[in-house]
Amino acid sequence: MPVSSDRRSLELRSKVSARGDLELWLEEFDVPEPAANELVVQIDAAPINPSDMIIMFGPADLSTVRVEKTASGPTVMASIPRMRLPAVAGRIGQALPVGNEGAGFVVKAGSDHEGLVGRAVAFRSSFGTYAQYRVIAASECMILPDGLNPKQAASAFINPLTVLGMVESMKLEGHRALVHTAAASNVGQMLNRLCLKDGIDLVNIVRSEEQAQSLRGLGATHVVNSASSGFDEELMAALEDTGATIAFDAIGGGTMASRILAGMERVQSRKLTSYSRYGSPTHRQVYIYGILDPEPTRIDRSVGTAWSVGGWLMTWFCERIGAEATQRLRDRVRSELTTTFASDYAAEISLSDLLSPALITSYLKRATGQKYLLKPNAT
Repeated sequence: MPVSSDRRSLELRSKVSARGDLELWLEEFDVPEPAANELVVQIDAAPINPSDMIIMFGPADLSTVRVEKTASGPTVMASIPRMRLPAVAGRIGQALPVGNEGAGFVVKAGSDHEGLVGRAVAFRSSFGTYAQYRVIAASECMILPDGLNPKQAASAFINPLTVLGMVESMKLEGHRALVHTAAASNVGQMLNRLCLKDGIDLVNIVRSEEQAQSLRGLGATHVVNSASSGFDEELMAALEDTGATIAFDAIGGGTMASRILAGMERVQSRKLTSYSRYGSPTHRQVYIYGILDPEPTRIDRSVGTAWSVGGWLMTWFCERIGAEATQRLRDRVRSELTTTFASDYAAEISLSDLLSPALITSYLKRATGQKYLLKPNAT
């Protein structure tokens, strides 16, 4: 295990300038001493998640990416179109740290947790995980089982708790099956494994036949290709088979939420014993949790009247269910990190690689099976 006595650290920061540029650079800082309830973690691995990409580049036009040399080192710049500036007005001038989660080794601990020095831990942090070191509250850390390394646990929070939160939301709201879009993604594959393990019916919506075949190869029963000319009818058949009345949509913009609701309405209306001008009274819910399509969400009026579309975020869901229930979910993740909640990575990159224009194009693609892992202490 690499342990350094150097109390200086590099971290990635992102800022929107007053002139409308996105700036990304590495900054050195002093690692503070831990309080009694804190740990100093040398970060070994941190995933590049879509939520991290939003902080890194936000609404910038990636065709304008360029590198400028400054006294402190290279800075990646990208222009933000004027029409998109209002969306990030609140962060102008703020140098924000990047990274939501990661894993590494405890190299120093406060007086309450000195026995954890040398242990591998995973954690979430609002202070950014794209750094060589970070001081973390011990309560925010997951102590890894013996034999599990930081790479295996780098994605132990965001995606696993997201899929568990989706299933918990389904149960709490009285639904029996669910629909998920962008189902070939890392989150989608994880949700598929969870539903198969727990015996929950899941309708997987993908965007190509190649992705459909891949998911079927992973055991998925109901897979629907949105690029198919018969998509709406195929979706209805899957909804009929599963009885799904709740969906989690990673796309956001466009008509996907509307098409799902319309399919649910048609399936549920078939069960009515008499005509109703208001359609089925069975409530149908679509939660939007991603923005793969930044365009407005459009809902056609063929969806009936008993429906809702809303936003969903894992963080707010965990706050809603409380600390005890959230800990129960975290305990399950810990016990199934190498199975149900395992993550694969297409490539490993260093902090300096984050500032490479060629690599920026690669890790921002969000292509299926192309999740990148940051190794902050790699050279």
